[in-house]
Amino acid sequence: MSTQKPSDSGRFGAEDLRMPDEIREPVLAHLRELKERYLQRDWAGRVGFGERPALIVIDMAKFWLDPSMQMGSCLDPVVESCARVLNAARAAGIPIFFTSFAYDSANPPGLHDKKLKMQIPPDPGDLFELDPRLERRSTEKIVYKRYASSFKGTDLHELLSSVRADTLIVTGISTSHCVYATCRDATDSYNVIVPQEAIGD
Repeated sequence: MSTQKPSDSGRFGAEDLRMPDEIREPVLAHLRELKERYLQRDWAGRVGFGERPALIVIDMAKFWLDPSMQMGSCLDPVVESCARVLNAARAAGIPIFFTSFAYDSANPPGLHDKKLKMQIPPDPGDLFELDPRLERRSTEKIVYKRYASSFKGTDLHELLSSVRADTLIVTGISTSHCVYATCRDATDSYNVIVPQEAIGD
């Protein structure tokens, strides 16, 4: 993997939601300083890899990757990084899982749907199909989910147990929502590895 960060490779994301350029470096500098303070307080450690890693690629579908969509933005550098991680995982022969949204127009609306208003047409067509650049293979499972975490309301734990995974490499979108929630749920059971080039908002 390159050490280049998405912010080094040009503008990406949604233009109306980007951090203003004039505050980007001060905010990043502050976050670097916070990380050092956490380390000084011994609040952070490295878990490393176990012996049986698995890879998950979260929500890399048109609904989130097409800038013309309500929740879409240009995340080409993240897609390209995910593709590189996938190629490495396939070469190493480790289990690979994808997620996408479990859309069902018959599901009754709940409080979750009031908080996260997704503008989805009655027939979503290919909106939740994986980006073809990921070249998903038929042996690579898609986990369909309705919540941010890839674990909530799914059989992902059972799937990872069936391949005896002890490490979960987490990629995809979005960093602050689905990736974050998945990592939080995974840390009780797995070593969690997050390639920073392969996640984004």
